[in-house]
Amino acid sequence: MRLPALFSVPGDALAGTAATGAAPGPRTLFAIGSSLCLYEAGMALNDWADRDVDAVERPHRPLPSGRIRPAAALTAACALTGAGLALAASAGRPALAVAAPLAATVWAYDLGLKHTPAGPVAMGAARGLDLLLGAAATTGRTRPALPSAALLGTHTLAVTTVSRQEARGGSPLAPLAALATTALLTRLVTRHPAGPTRDHRQATAHGPTGPRAPRRRPGQESAALLTTVLGAAYAATTARPCFHAALNPSPPLTQRAVGAGIRATIPLQATLTARSRGTATALLIAALAPLAARYAKKVSVT
Repeated sequence: MRLPALFSVPGDALAGTAATGAAPGPRTLFAIGSSLCLYEAGMALNDWADRDVDAVERPHRPLPSGRIRPAAALTAACALTGAGLALAASAGRPALAVAAPLAATVWAYDLGLKHTPAGPVAMGAARGLDLLLGAAATTGRTRPALPSAALLGTHTLAVTTVSRQEARGGSPLAPLAALATTALLTRLVTRHPAGPTRDHRQATAHGPTGPRAPRRRPGQESAALLTTVLGAAYAATTARPCFHAALNPSPPLTQRAVGAGIRATIPLQATLTARSRGTATALLIAALAPLAARYAKKVSVT
């Protein structure tokens, strides 16, 4: 079930909620529960679908080693999918309308798309839908959260592309592309929102000597500072392992890059939340990163 990776899930719903300008509520908790169930369903289904490949490449995994029966893994995947959809339904029809295609994407990826060129795109779409699930559950609206979903999905696409060669190693192009993607996303999530806002237009009203410089409120200043700090944490988490994998795309270094990319999802979620003025929620998400790193030393993320 890969416990360390599970810490990267709650931030999806929280970042989606923050993107709508709303505060987390009881329905947000249903969305988080749904996301956790669907994520773990994908984990179990992935190992069930890849059991023959893992028997050759990773015989120590639970199914090829005989510790878990294939039927039990498939049953767990079905049960967790049902639980995820039920929790989404408890949050309302808009949430279920997002959770259903999310579950379909997870199953399509594990059963057919994983080893095709569409695999990374499907995984990125799943992560983006997971963020939209939080927005839909909390407010019933997803449109305000689409930019955040696109950014998070792009990061996931890049990490998934690197993961396709983690068992055997391969070309340095994928880690280099992940590095470039990280730099671009860091720039996008930490820059000031494009276009003048209402507060900006009021702050730049003309005075006797011309237009006055825009003034930020204290809350805006702290949110901007936190966004920058968290954006730097995101870049730092991803950059070094990807750089090492680009220099030497061996299986161990590639697996480290993939693990770092998964853990970097947390500071990216926190950055997106802080950017949406969800300061307290961003700090809560960021607090999950040390826990993920701690458990990653005991249980593999990939």
